[in-house]
Amino acid sequence: MNFANKIAAGAGAAGLALFAALPVWAQEAAPAVAEAVKPTPDKGDTAWMMVATVLVMAMIVPGLALFYGGLVRTKNMASVLTQILAVAALAMIMWVMFGYSLAFGGDANQFISSGKLFLAGVAADSTVATFTDGVVIPEFVFIAFQMTFSAITVALVLGGLVERMKFSAVMVFAIVWLTIVYYPIAHMVWYLGGDEASTGLIFGWGALDFAGGTVVHINAGIAALVGCLIIGKRTGYQKEIMAPHSLTMTLVGTGLLWVGWFGFNAGSALEANGSAGLALINTFTATAAGVLFWMLTERVLGHKGSLLGACSGAIAGLVAVTPAAGNSGPFGAILLGAVAGIVCCWFVMKLKAKLGFDDSLDVFGIHGIGGLIGSILTAVTMLPALGGPAGDDYVLGSQLWIQVKSVGVAVLWSAVGSAIAFTIAKAVTGGRVSEEVEREGLDLGEHGERAYNY
Repeated sequence: MNFANKIAAGAGAAGLALFAALPVWAQEAAPAVAEAVKPTPDKGDTAWMMVATVLVMAMIVPGLALFYGGLVRTKNMASVLTQILAVAALAMIMWVMFGYSLAFGGDANQFISSGKLFLAGVAADSTVATFTDGVVIPEFVFIAFQMTFSAITVALVLGGLVERMKFSAVMVFAIVWLTIVYYPIAHMVWYLGGDEASTGLIFGWGALDFAGGTVVHINAGIAALVGCLIIGKRTGYQKEIMAPHSLTMTLVGTGLLWVGWFGFNAGSALEANGSAGLALINTFTATAAGVLFWMLTERVLGHKGSLLGACSGAIAGLVAVTPAAGNSGPFGAILLGAVAGIVCCWFVMKLKAKLGFDDSLDVFGIHGIGGLIGSILTAVTMLPALGGPAGDDYVLGSQLWIQVKSVGVAVLWSAVGSAIAFTIAKAVTGGRVSEEVEREGLDLGEHGERAYNY
């Protein structure tokens, strides 16, 4: 046999061997192919969501801390900063321990999740789905993003209780409230399960809440209202002047909240795409409308247009557009901001005094009322006539009813759960400081320090 024949014979034998081995190779290759088609997070989406998460964090500390801090009296500034920083930190620890598990951990029922306790099973390559088929983001990024939502929501509640609630009571309230109120509502509004029985109740109804009108703002507003009724009014309320000690700091806080809200709203698209861009521009226009229409309402009510009013109007516009951020055109967002600016201003400046409750920094008046306006009118801003994304089969009446009943569930759940949380906090700690500490100021009485030493 010559050399050429040897090569041919060897090649033939090798070919037969390869042919015989094909079924084995196919079996071994199947997992590799499956692995290859597994969705991989896009680096642009991942980077945007990390930025959005940091922006929401900036809303809490320093944004909300300075906004609220500037509105209280000098003697209580440090106490407000401490309370917000502490409850935000507590909320973050609770979220990774069991909060994420209860809200998004896995299929259980329409009110709560289960699984992933202490983030068990979550790894660097774990992913979660977005709103686009086949597009995912790292699960750790999603966990962190939602963690900041839980932290700012419980911090928002404190605005209704400042200047008289014990620090220990604040912390006990936060533990109970996050567990029995925030996590279930987040699950009900945002969790898509494997079937109808495990999908969140409100999500299953088809309610529209792009970035947290019910989960964050109505929830916090109702909790603040319930809390201020249970804890009671500040000593001297409606008898003594309780003017903000630094509108400068409140303005700085407002600016940080507005900037951070771009992460809050646009980040809720979960991708760097057109939906995020729509939420971005809506966050501009609704807030601008809120500023102007609040100041205009001040003039109509016989007052001068004020910086405090402008800051309050900005927050009212931001709150109202939150559930509609990706469900509205820019002119629909302007409508929401205008309505919220007018109604919230009237409630805070006229109706609140007649009702007589001491919601210190108007959490219910702005977040509660603004959240109700935004959550319900999101059904209207969906209309193409206002630049909304609704299709030809959209039925306004049906969606409006879904929004109303969803708001009703959120209000009822938050009211009952908040009453339980505040009652427990009051029973365990006493709830509020003594009159002596309240008059001296919570900075010294609760924390042994002053915000200012000059």
